[in-house]
Amino acid sequence: MPRYEYRCRTCGDTFELSRPMAESSAPAACPAGHGDTVKLLSTVAVGGSASASAPAPSSGGGGGGCCGGGCCG
Repeated sequence: MPRYEYRCRTCGDTFELSRPMAESSAPAACPAGHGDTVKLLSTVAVGGSASASAPAPSSGGGGGGCCGGGCCG
């Protein structure tokens, strides 16, 4: 279940809640009981970590110059 971060506008406390995606925008009371909260934007990168750790493709082994040998005679 995803975790969402919220900030209380009354006391300034930041807190997290685990809830279904369908309820991510639903009102959330802060742990101190205040009801005036706002959902914070996440800074999670989706799909970026796998390509960052993958090895770079090699440029050799194509059998030719400009495009791998298929168009350059």
